[in-house]
Amino acid sequence: MMAQVPVIVGAGPAGIRAAQVLVQAGLRSIVIDEAPKPGGQIYRQQPEGFTRDARKLYGFEHRKASALHDTARDLIASGQIDYRPNTLAWDADEQQLYVTCHGQHDAIPYQKVILATGATDRVLPFEGWTLPGVYTLGGAQIALKYQGCAIGQRMVLAGTGPLLYLVAYQYCKAGAQVLAVLDTSPFPKLRQGLQAFSADAGLIAKGIYYMAWLRTRGIPLMHGVATFCVNGNEAVESISWQTPQAAMQTLECDAVACGFGLRSENQLASLLGCDFVFDQQDQGWQPQVQAGGRSSLPNVYLAGDGMRIGGADMAELTGMECAYSVLQDLGIACEKKQVAQLARRITRGRKTRQCIDTMFAPPAHWLDAAADTLTLCRCEEICVGDVRQMLRDDPLSGLNRMKALSRVGMGRCQGRMCAAGASMLLAHEQGIALSAVERLRNQPPIKPIQIGRAACKP
Repeated sequence: MMAQVPVIVGAGPAGIRAAQVLVQAGLRSIVIDEAPKPGGQIYRQQPEGFTRDARKLYGFEHRKASALHDTARDLIASGQIDYRPNTLAWDADEQQLYVTCHGQHDAIPYQKVILATGATDRVLPFEGWTLPGVYTLGGAQIALKYQGCAIGQRMVLAGTGPLLYLVAYQYCKAGAQVLAVLDTSPFPKLRQGLQAFSADAGLIAKGIYYMAWLRTRGIPLMHGVATFCVNGNEAVESISWQTPQAAMQTLECDAVACGFGLRSENQLASLLGCDFVFDQQDQGWQPQVQAGGRSSLPNVYLAGDGMRIGGADMAELTGMECAYSVLQDLGIACEKKQVAQLARRITRGRKTRQCIDTMFAPPAHWLDAAADTLTLCRCEEICVGDVRQMLRDDPLSGLNRMKALSRVGMGRCQGRMCAAGASMLLAHEQGIALSAVERLRNQPPIKPIQIGRAACKP
């Protein structure tokens, strides 16, 4: 018989708040966490023995991080949730999730499942991006938060998105030397800033503070960067960039953190068969979400950045909303006023996010003039020229046929790192809109596991 216990995948802000609401209604959920401790990427906890002050670790958000950690700790210690750390959900079907923990394989049946799977960096290729010393912004942030170490001694941050300035601020506060911040987005127009400020004054004020704080420390903030590349033989030695108003400039450094915003981790939703739609705001395919975080499937719910990029505060709200939807669908009474209030706060948050995404949109034509020698898929070592030749031989190829013919997206990352660039390249070469590029079909395992375990589902 199918288990009646709700299952939550992810123990970040969305997953923990969802579990808390279910506990308050008398339901003990299973919480699957890929990390060793709850908190997600945004509020990642340090290993045992590390004692760095939370205010230095999480900045303005240290109270929110501590509150979430305390809630999770209480739920776990009291046995009110079945918390399973170090556990990867790598496949799913209509009845159960397939997970692995320390090499041990298991299947978890479910009646209702909340996917709070979070997000990862949107990566676009550039010359030198495979050199040792090049990190994603999220990877650089994890190194700082999780183990209190910097990715280099003289670092540059490049790309776009709010995370660019947050990570620069966090590294400077930690005592690291940040030489420059290179933003491919133009400096926000006054109208955009006013719209964002009216939507959420507090959030935008933080962003303004980060930029102003960096400027007062003499750190150059370059806006409208048209292109950049990392130079070096066996490791990062320098970064070169160009803006429309100036010639190419070069700065010596030993590490680069880059990212072009975030993308949702929605592979499990794909494997479960949820309907997807192209989201212009996120510039990618996202699960179709109905009222209350419900997916197109009656037993699958979506919360947090795994549903749509919104940040930690939005993740907490959507996690709670999903939990209330689960209760309603199970016939368990819940406070209608609270549900309505959550919906209003989420609507306001979406408006704020739309303003932010407009100001920090990823560069639409980043790969239009990419050299044939540029590595597009690092897992399979496929270059831009390989894909262009494939498209000359098969000009009507879609993204999934491109994968079959060129192996782009067939490596360890299963397209998590290269799909954005591959889609952008395909759209340009075929002269079509990005929204016309099909979604890359996901296949298990969504992340690398021991092949012997994958071959013998229970």
